Amino acid sequence: MSALFEPLSLRSLTVPNRLWMAPMCQYSAAPEGPDTGAPGDWHFQHLAARAVGGTGLILVEATAVSPEGRISPYDLGLWNDTQTEAFRRITGFLKEQGTTPGIQIAHAGRKASTERGWVNRGGPILPGQRHGWEPVAPSPVPFAEGYQAPAELSVAQIGEIVGQFAAAARRALAAGFEVIEIHGAHGYLINEFLSPFTNRRTDGYGGSYENRTRFAREVVDAVREVWPDELPVFFRISATDWLTEDESDPREGWTADDTVRFARDLRERGIDLLDTSTGGNAPDAKIATGPGYQVPFAERVRKESGLAVGAVGLITEPRQAEKILADGQADAVLLGRELLRNPSFARQAARELDAPIAVPPQYLRSA
Repeated sequence: MSALFEPLSLRSLTVPNRLWMAPMCQYSAAPEGPDTGAPGDWHFQHLAARAVGGTGLILVEATAVSPEGRISPYDLGLWNDTQTEAFRRITGFLKEQGTTPGIQIAHAGRKASTERGWVNRGGPILPGQRHGWEPVAPSPVPFAEGYQAPAELSVAQIGEIVGQFAAAARRALAAGFEVIEIHGAHGYLINEFLSPFTNRRTDGYGGSYENRTRFAREVVDAVREVWPDELPVFFRISATDWLTEDESDPREGWTADDTVRFARDLRERGIDLLDTSTGGNAPDAKIATGPGYQVPFAERVRKESGLAVGAVGLITEPRQAEKILADGQADAVLLGRELLRNPSFARQAARELDAPIAVPPQYLRSA
């Protein structure tokens, strides 16, 4: 049996295969009005096509827990009933196709209030400009030149955001999702707290490893408390800021050693899988890319922490994905750009690997 098409059980949930879709922002929600942040026709077709194509689990893009937590004004959100109701159409269709619906909840932190990726290269929208607002962060460190310096969060505000993550998780459950993923990667708010590169605080949320991980632990506990025991919670992490890997760079960041240590903590707190990515916090970090370049980080976490992991990063071929799983480097693979290019990648992989896969009756002639 193909490892890629072996079901994976997490708590009481069984995902039909291990070829999953990573969250990918579409920047296609209404930026204002009654439907602000709600998924529309674009999101439905985008997600439905990959479900019809046989993808085992689909994680909806980074979905903001508050208006201020959006990356751009065009991001999805889960802070009101209109958004919750709009997601039900999507989760219902995904389940009809045998795909597990999941969603990533997020707060953008200092990387908030930016343009869509194809407008001005996704650059900042400054406060006072149309659709712009003031970002917040653990420390007033701007993301890059030209970006607004974020406002430093007070302890009371940190507590409010923890509550917003819990409220978004409740809405995700009401919307029909079966997996929830907490976004702690790519330089967004949780990642900003974890890394000494962006966390310059001197209170109980900064300084030591224990203090820098406090906010993340509080979010995990709050989400796990409202999410059913029988359903899994994922955490997405940047396993490294790619600063310590460059011996010529004296800056201190989050490291692979930190990630392994934190994975053990997350396992004890009820996290079921670590979605293991890298980078995004230091925009000028030197990153050595190539096919499967992030897989070794996932493999190390799996071996040293005992936590299930998902592997990502330039996974583009069925046999490449199969080998990652067969070699025990990960428990699942998450594809991004390759699924944009080929929504039916899973069905193609099943043919190449001679593995069974369900095909909608409307498409049997193409099986």
